[in-house]
Amino acid sequence: MSPYIPLLGIMALAAGFLAISILLSAFLGPRRWNKVKYSSYECGIEPTPQPMGGGRFPIKYYIIAMLFIVFDIETIFLYPWAVTFSQLGLFALFEMVLFMATVFIAYAYVWRRGGLEWD
Repeated sequence: MSPYIPLLGIMALAAGFLAISILLSAFLGPRRWNKVKYSSYECGIEPTPQPMGGGRFPIKYYIIAMLFIVFDIETIFLYPWAVTFSQLGLFALFEMVLFMATVFIAYAYVWRRGGLEWD
């Protein structure tokens, strides 16, 4: 248990800082309410009225977010592999080639379908 004591101390310190920050902002922050402060900000343009429930977002936003996650995970897998490449051997090279081919096929599919175009 002793190796975890510093980690628990840092977590307690972070939780204490979080609680103190929230309490101080609630007590010391300004409490003036006005209509402009709580209205939506759209780069100086008056916001358009939205239907109840907030309206619908185009599916393209979600697809781009998922693509970002896929390529981010690819980077997360590649970095440790590159660091320990000399120790892993030939089997790891073939595994990474297979992984990269799978990711490249997905990338080519998305590119061909127009998922990377910003209309």
